[in-house]
Amino acid sequence: MNFLAHLHLATLANSSLSGNLMADYVRGDPQLQWPADIAAGIVLHRRLDALTDSLPEVLSAKRLFRDETRRVAPVTLDVVWDHFLSRHWDRIEPDLPLPLFLARAQAQIEPMLAQSPEGFQRLNGYLWRERWMERYADAHYLQQVLRGMAARRPRLAALVDSWQDFYDNYAALETFFWQFYPQLMARAAAQQL
Repeated sequence: MNFLAHLHLATLANSSLSGNLMADYVRGDPQLQWPADIAAGIVLHRRLDALTDSLPEVLSAKRLFRDETRRVAPVTLDVVWDHFLSRHWDRIEPDLPLPLFLARAQAQIEPMLAQSPEGFQRLNGYLWRERWMERYADAHYLQQVLRGMAARRPRLAALVDSWQDFYDNYAALETFFWQFYPQLMARAAAQQL
């Protein structure tokens, strides 16, 4: 899961959006560093990442990647799942337009930015202004996203080539998304994540 899915599932689970979004920027035990609601959001994010990575559909999706890109498949898939969520948002949340959902999320997150990790502050400088999560709906935009991630982390250079695996297996990946994401939504709403 990437930014949009974490925010969406956190909303369904009545969890801290700030904690869920900043989790990748926090090391160690969040309960020692953050207020209880934000710490719980960070913990939920981590549980959700572990759960998603172990789902049969996600394991099958990883096998669609070529040998030279399989190592970065989990990172690529995180972005891919956000693509399908953004692309099908109106079907998933018919009563809540994506721009309105994102505006509400931003309004909850921005007031605590000054106390958040520096990397998370930098991310927020781009995330909302450049409308990343809305733009994820465009499959070709993901190519730019993966290139940017590879440029920032040279050990993940294969991300550049992994876009082709996404593109070549688009229909199968979309099917996997529909097989597992509604189940995650139900679990989030039932407080079972």
